[in-house]
Amino acid sequence: MVKLKGMTWSHPRGYDPMVACSAIWQEKTGVEIAWEKRSLQDFESFPVDELAAAYDLIVIDHPHVGQITRENCLLPLDNPEFGSELAEIAAGTVGRSYPSYNWQGRQWAFPIDAATQVQAYRPDRIGGPVTDLEEIVSLAASGKAILPMRPPHSLMTFYTLCAHLGFPCNVEGPELIGIADGAAVLDWMARLIGHMDASCDAMDPIAVLDQMGEVDCRYHVSPFIYGYVSYSVAGFRPVRVAFADIPVIAGGAPDGSALGGTGIAVSAKTRAPDEAKAFARWIASGPVQAGPYAGSNGQPGHSDAWTSRDVNARTLDFYRSTRATLEGAFVRPRHDGYMAFQQRASELITSGLREGTRHTTLVDRLNQLFAASLQA
Repeated sequence: MVKLKGMTWSHPRGYDPMVACSAIWQEKTGVEIAWEKRSLQDFESFPVDELAAAYDLIVIDHPHVGQITRENCLLPLDNPEFGSELAEIAAGTVGRSYPSYNWQGRQWAFPIDAATQVQAYRPDRIGGPVTDLEEIVSLAASGKAILPMRPPHSLMTFYTLCAHLGFPCNVEGPELIGIADGAAVLDWMARLIGHMDASCDAMDPIAVLDQMGEVDCRYHVSPFIYGYVSYSVAGFRPVRVAFADIPVIAGGAPDGSALGGTGIAVSAKTRAPDEAKAFARWIASGPVQAGPYAGSNGQPGHSDAWTSRDVNARTLDFYRSTRATLEGAFVRPRHDGYMAFQQRASELITSGLREGTRHTTLVDRLNQLFAASLQA
């Protein structure tokens, strides 16, 4: 019997579908996969090369691809003999999820989870999503809006607003963004968090949504937060949270949200590469994504699930209600050296906004950090 080890992230959305699908795979093939998990914060920052030394299958975030290519710690998955299967997965991608794992002409992971910053709200409090960001500012002033600002999420909101306003951050340099454009975005962020409790600086999306899922939570809405379908399912928390497209500025389209989600990758050190790759192709396929993956607390990356009537019916139309935002999402930088920049830039934005640092100064510092990351 072939036995593989996998690493994913510690949330029902990240862990439960891997375990459920692996049990089905074992029945089909005899290949056993034991999954372990890490915290969300660890997942976003832990070195992939260290994980590749210990696991056969790894769930990764697409900004790692530049680093993992240099380190040669993952196997490319685009074997030509499986061209039809790869074409099906690529054709079924939601937004730019599939190409986000493509780097230097090779495919390093298959999307199994599609996400981007969307809007979360309490339908029992406000009835429907907020469409205009000015209204969010008003809700924040009355203590009813919350924004996760724990790194890297402050930077993700910066990315989202930059792209939404029509000046997306540069992914290849020489600078991240123009001083005036970046300062205008920080002006918006300052307006949003100026009346929010400083506790949000230590909150990630899970912490925010856990609070919003409580009966007596004071927050009605979070305007820019990574979607977590689990919170829309009856019984996951005391109260269901609904999700929708991001609120817009001046009537624009819900474009520019910072793409997230996860992909499944195969370690270059696995002793069973064929078996590991076969599982990766299978779990990323449309029927699995719309079936056991979505049915086991997963948030699929394949459009078969996003368009499914049954999948949407049990999630307050999570997929239909956020699809436009995901289709217009922004793919952040992915070069080797980016991950360290992401952490430092997020810390700079979070602390700078709280300390009242001049916004043009903050943007200049971000540009310096970004330029240094390109030389790493």
